[in-house]
Amino acid sequence: MTALRPVTADITRAAVATGEAAGADEGAGRERAVLALDTLLDSDSPRIDGEDSERVRQLAELEAPLPPILVHRATLRVIDGMHRVRAARLRGDDTIEAEFFDGGDTDAFALAVRLNIAHGLPLTQADRAAAAERLLRARPSWSDRRIAAGTGLSAGTVAAVRRRSTAQDEQLNTRVGRDGRVRPLRAAEGRLRASQVIAANPGATLREIAAVAGIATATAKDVRDRMRQGRGPLPAGRVPGRTGAALPEAPGTTGAGRAAARVPAAAIGLLLPSVSKDPSLRTEAGRTLLRMLSVHSIGDEAKWLRLARSVPGHRADILAQAARRCADHWLRLANELENRRA
Repeated sequence: MTALRPVTADITRAAVATGEAAGADEGAGRERAVLALDTLLDSDSPRIDGEDSERVRQLAELEAPLPPILVHRATLRVIDGMHRVRAARLRGDDTIEAEFFDGGDTDAFALAVRLNIAHGLPLTQADRAAAAERLLRARPSWSDRRIAAGTGLSAGTVAAVRRRSTAQDEQLNTRVGRDGRVRPLRAAEGRLRASQVIAANPGATLREIAAVAGIATATAKDVRDRMRQGRGPLPAGRVPGRTGAALPEAPGTTGAGRAAARVPAAAIGLLLPSVSKDPSLRTEAGRTLLRMLSVHSIGDEAKWLRLARSVPGHRADILAQAARRCADHWLRLANELENRRA
């Protein structure tokens, strides 16, 4: 009986682990029932090679009753306990005690992985990687840490699986963590999206801005406040897609100037009304500059595209040269203003 002691210990841990997992998926105290074995569907197992026959034999030889298996109520598919099911069949049982899980197929699979990590025959590294890949396909918004915790892998390994298994254009802008909170994948990009939402709909609530941009409401409020103050949506020294990275410096460009340069084109029209209220700009030069900026503050890329397409082909070159010359003048003006502030 010595060889059976580890199996007996695993079965004891299985009962405990099932209870722990129940708490983890808010299913503590779930309903139990005695089910006919021939009504059960085989598990959607995270094990690539299926059940271990020697393990089944050892369980079948135990005299102690087996702990209840876990079954997906909607389908009667075994979530956890296929070794016990096969052992019960091997020793001629007709029924088995089971607990019911209520939830979706993906949640059931995620729970099966967690339970198989917590007790019984350990999942192999290949099993865990395959499980992570499947969860990433089904729940791409789940964070690397969340999937890592559920599969027994490191967050770095899950990140590598994500890069291999999902196309770049399928990556989401947010991740859902283990605590269920949604966080932006790149904070700078979330702030820029929020500024575009505010520019397009100044009356949007903070909740609406945060939901569309994939950021926290506190961050949405900060972006809105910054824009109302005539500042860019990003804190100094941040660039989209590179959290914490410094902006490359242009000759004669100050930090304040760089912040202004990061204001999305769509937001310029929102900033100008507040700037125009400044009494110090109610001069002839100030009013002229504000009028010129207002004319050029077309934030809708589609409008710029329509303008470009409306130009006859035989005039495209000359107008392109004129546009570049105007852009040069505006750039020199921006540099001069930034140098004065410095």
